[in-house]
Amino acid sequence: MPERAAQVLKAHVAVVGAGPAGIAAAVSAAECGSSVVVIDAAPRAGGQIWRHRARGELGRTARTWLARLDASPATFIAGATIVDCAPGLQLTAEGDGGAFVIEAAAVVIASGAYERFLPFPGWTTPGVLGVGGIQALLKSGASMAGRRVVLAGSGPLLLPVAAALTRAGARVVMVAEQAPVRRVARFAAGLWSTPARLLQAAAYRGAFLGSPYRCGTWVARVEVEGGALAVSLTDGVRSRIERCDLLGVGYGLVPSTELPKIAGCMIGDSGVLVGAGQETTVAGVYCAGEPTGIAGAESAIRQGTRAGRSAAGERVASGGPQDGAFADRLARAFALRDELRSLPEPETIVCRCEDVRYAELRAGRTIRQQKLETRAGMGPCQGRLCGPAIRYLFGGGADRVQVPAFPASVDTLIAAGAASVPQGES
Repeated sequence: MPERAAQVLKAHVAVVGAGPAGIAAAVSAAECGSSVVVIDAAPRAGGQIWRHRARGELGRTARTWLARLDASPATFIAGATIVDCAPGLQLTAEGDGGAFVIEAAAVVIASGAYERFLPFPGWTTPGVLGVGGIQALLKSGASMAGRRVVLAGSGPLLLPVAAALTRAGARVVMVAEQAPVRRVARFAAGLWSTPARLLQAAAYRGAFLGSPYRCGTWVARVEVEGGALAVSLTDGVRSRIERCDLLGVGYGLVPSTELPKIAGCMIGDSGVLVGAGQETTVAGVYCAGEPTGIAGAESAIRQGTRAGRSAAGERVASGGPQDGAFADRLARAFALRDELRSLPEPETIVCRCEDVRYAELRAGRTIRQQKLETRAGMGPCQGRLCGPAIRYLFGGGADRVQVPAFPASVDTLIAAGAASVPQGES
């Protein structure tokens, strides 16, 4: 038994994640009269999409929801990571002040998503970043003025990042989208049913109108020439070299489902399976936002609102099929092309944490077998970066998740265990 057990906090509703879905869930539950605790690893609420240094940098919707969170009685704990969701809805967290345990009657998991990376020769070269990583740097105040940037990969995130880079004074050399032009055009035409999304996409494209946007184009390799990055781009027939200072590459988003898996929730093809009120297959556990499928901030807010009210004990009507339908359209439009599987060379690193190369991995193996044979996925990221790439390249299905969901100190786990032992027992 450690000298001091973890601090125990009690609330009716615990919300994991303070992005749009988590904020909406916390505000909605608190407005229903429930005591609410919100936990996020970042220093302030907003998540990646509403990441900011000053509120004035954000749009009206973000400012409104952040103000509602400030005005609500919900308790916000920043800089803390949930590493376990034990039976009985007991959450174990590790923060700057050490370990603590949250005991709740209901839990809303709004843990967001990760950027998907796919390996190609040179992808670990300095100056090659994730598209979302570049966005985070911009929102953190990094100067991009005068830098030449190529953005490549897939998905709508390319547009706002290109727009933000242009406004920040960078020169966007090219935006390369791997999806064929016909699929992207069909997806764009379908946005007529959601005018706000259509106008937003048009505004983003207008911001970098002077830069080419090429569909059916992807990065084949990257080399360093004369102190600059030489990016080889191809459409499968012809290749061209673009020189730049930074290359941002990202192939969409992958739902963060580690905590729901630890809690025992059922996971479908798109993410966590939820009902009309965002309830999962585990009693008392709700899920909202990107863990249920990638559908954007508007969907996340709607789902968060339903999840918060449901967790507070309110009966809510179904949100309708629009969120799931949009997520399906998004997935179809930006589905990854088969040519990307042939890009890695034998010496191309696939697992950066453990330096596992492409030639060391084998088709026909499960993710667990790949891990045991090569240590792929056993580093600090625990397969969050390399896992989706390995599944795409070799198959094998998803790996099971074990506690802790994120790297945590042994002291945290021991202290949390001590806190869960009833008085008088040892």
